[in-house]
Amino acid sequence: MYWNETMECMSRDELHKLQSIRLKRVVERVYSNTTFYRKKMQELDITPCDIQTIDDIVKLPFTTKQDLRENYPFGLMASPMSEIVRLHASSGTTGKPIVAGYTRNDLTVWHEGVARCLVAYGLTKSDIVQVSYGYGLFTGGMGAHGGTEAIGGSVIPMSSGNTQKQITLMHDFGATALACTPSYALHLAEAIHESEYPIEEFKLKVGLFGAEPWTDNMRRELEDKLRIKAFDIYGLTEISGPGVGGECEYQDGTHLWEDHFYPEIIDPVSLQQVEAGTQGELVFTTISKDGMPLLRYRTRDLTALHYETCRCGRTAVRMDRIMGRSDDMLIIRGVNVFPSQVESVILELPEFEAHYMITVDRVNNTDTFQINVELKPEYYSDEMNKVVALRNKITARLTSVIGIKPDIKIVEPRSIERSQGKAKHVIDLRKLK
Repeated sequence: MYWNETMECMSRDELHKLQSIRLKRVVERVYSNTTFYRKKMQELDITPCDIQTIDDIVKLPFTTKQDLRENYPFGLMASPMSEIVRLHASSGTTGKPIVAGYTRNDLTVWHEGVARCLVAYGLTKSDIVQVSYGYGLFTGGMGAHGGTEAIGGSVIPMSSGNTQKQITLMHDFGATALACTPSYALHLAEAIHESEYPIEEFKLKVGLFGAEPWTDNMRRELEDKLRIKAFDIYGLTEISGPGVGGECEYQDGTHLWEDHFYPEIIDPVSLQQVEAGTQGELVFTTISKDGMPLLRYRTRDLTALHYETCRCGRTAVRMDRIMGRSDDMLIIRGVNVFPSQVESVILELPEFEAHYMITVDRVNNTDTFQINVELKPEYYSDEMNKVVALRNKITARLTSVIGIKPDIKIVEPRSIERSQGKAKHVIDLRKLK
């Protein structure tokens, strides 16, 4: 099923023409209305006249998260505040938050993107979507909410937290889809199995999960525990919240809606574009946004793009799962380590829950690398030889995948704190010294 078949299945040649028109328009807009971009372009000795097709995008300057912080709060707006009808912002855990402004047209585009995702997942106006992303400045709740209303579906605007009420209303209201972070979905799945409601009484069939990297092993875990089909939905505050892209029924990559959000993959060191299918850093240009358009925004997400037409008929480019973020990568004793690698291994092994905590420190000028992992209740034992055997098993597997030996600490079931939003899996104490 398609929400907008014309755009989702447009030929690459027609899409190229549309992208070129929209890029020229947005470059003219930011050059005229945004001091930051006008100065950046002047420094590169380019004007809007130098941008004739989408291929000219390589001439344009990059935008970074630091640029957004330095222009806090409204320095990157290309529309007057009288036309900005919604403001969102990132959590701002370090320094000022990242602010994004939306005009009415921007909200329409955002909801269009989410609607395309929902319909690709098989949802219709007959479905009831429980939105358990956080509402407020975070884009997750409002994004999933708006997209559901766009397709005519029913919204249960739960927000995150209050897990027991989540379960009760999910059961009583007959929710057919769940929208939240994958880590919170896993927490809900555990809570449902411990609740008074048999899983057979729930009507859930689809999960739309995003806002944090997750693996195919996590997908299988969620699909098994919740008896659903679990789909990835991708977005970020700076670009358009959830709905920048989503999977189709084949779950063979995330389709990016490149008629609105033009993607590139660059080498994060050389900043040059890489060949299709090559992993690198994802960069977006918002080619239809009015309120706060961004040119070549470096997301720091590491992935690859594939341009072959999908089995579903969509020509929209497909993105691999996000491996991690270039700025979240841990370098431990000279080895590059991503939390997603650790998660993938843990979920391969049936004895362990998908809950873990990585702690990195430096002792006597040497990095330490500890991973706390939870055993499932049926495997938890006071017999030391069994615990040692399991520790050796997971240590060997992680060492072979990561290339460095971690210190594994097996902890009892439910001893690692559960997340109700984005999961925190890393404590790097080296940064605190």
